[in-house]
Amino acid sequence: MRSLWTLFLSLACPLAAVTAKSSTGDSVLVVLDPSFERSNFSTFFAGLEERGYDLTFRAPKDAQPAVIENDHAQFSHVILFAPETKTYTQDITPQSLVSLLAKDTNLLIAVGPKQTPLTSLASEFSLILPPPGTPLISHFPERDAPATVIPVEIAASPVLSPDLPPVWFSGVPFALGSSPHIVPLLRAPPQSFAVDSESDSGADALFDAAEKGGEGLWAGSSLGLVAGFQTLTGSRATWVGSVELFSDEYFEKEAEPGVKSGNKQFASEVTAWTFKETNTLRIDSVAHHRVNETLPREMYTINDHVEFEAYISQFDAETSTWEPYPDIEDLQIEFTMLDPHIRTALKPVAGEPGKYGVAFRVPDRHGVFKFVIDHKRRGWSYLQSTTVVPVVPPRHDEYPRFLSPAWPYYAGAISTSIGFVVFSALWLAGDSQEAKKKSTKSE
Repeated sequence: MRSLWTLFLSLACPLAAVTAKSSTGDSVLVVLDPSFERSNFSTFFAGLEERGYDLTFRAPKDAQPAVIENDHAQFSHVILFAPETKTYTQDITPQSLVSLLAKDTNLLIAVGPKQTPLTSLASEFSLILPPPGTPLISHFPERDAPATVIPVEIAASPVLSPDLPPVWFSGVPFALGSSPHIVPLLRAPPQSFAVDSESDSGADALFDAAEKGGEGLWAGSSLGLVAGFQTLTGSRATWVGSVELFSDEYFEKEAEPGVKSGNKQFASEVTAWTFKETNTLRIDSVAHHRVNETLPREMYTINDHVEFEAYISQFDAETSTWEPYPDIEDLQIEFTMLDPHIRTALKPVAGEPGKYGVAFRVPDRHGVFKFVIDHKRRGWSYLQSTTVVPVVPPRHDEYPRFLSPAWPYYAGAISTSIGFVVFSALWLAGDSQEAKKKSTKSE
């Protein structure tokens, strides 16, 4: 019996690995420009299908299948590989793409050197594209490839694996704005530059651009080549300045002699992040109660000792399940009324993976308070939670009978009372003796 069960698991595990999907769904619409052959990206698309995604292809001007129908998104993810298309059908507009993000649909968008509706949409994501016809150029390192085909070293990132081989890139860069929601995934090499010149003339092009006062000149690692954007609702959009980055040619091209480029793995990890396979967290539940109690209260009293707990999990793409996640080291909880009255660390609870907790004393201030978790880190899902609780003063029968700081007043009141009783007793006693003396004299 055990051998049969082992055989079943051995057969089921590979199947589970194949059918692992995104945390939001497995349907993908690929909008592919007719000028691109699907076979040129066969490895990339086959890799998505092997990971369990259901791909549907259409041209930019095709009406079906619709992206949005009856105000509902028809796909979990959309890939736009049409960087030179200037006209789309009515269901693919900058407004509809933004609405897709609001409906928790993720986007992978490739842009090119021509001005299209997608390039104007990029500014809404705090990405600034160079003027049309401005490719990225680099003459270093020396290589047989044209200056516009550049090997790019990958910097450390919470999204990508370390020690990835260089990635081949041929396309346009973009400047990264100041939005905190941008996640840089691939930056331009420090020695590269973009210039509005159709023919690369090396140093002459750079000199001419500098003579224009910097107009048309973009240079250095401040430029982005691939950048992600995560909305407050958790949906993700990734902008890529090159469709060729996903091509079979660049997948098989050697970055160094004997070393294949990292394009294939890079594309896999970028799509895994974009489609919310990786770095996807959620708050399963929160709980609050007084210390030494288990049930939450409808309201708390000032100076109560309260415990707050949060349960956090991460999506595991290999099993398509949510697993407890105990590795957040900088999670915080705020107890706030307009402004935070208490801000403290929400630490992992030993022996209970995925559980974070803290105990604190409610401030000496009554009103409507909130337990607030607002954890935002680049490359990770945002964790946000708000729980409202009233804080009230003690009832008349909840105040302590005696206050230790008031003992001087208690002593004064007691001594005054004792003195009054003694004085009254002495006064009364002295009055009766005088009356007796007068009566004896009169006799």
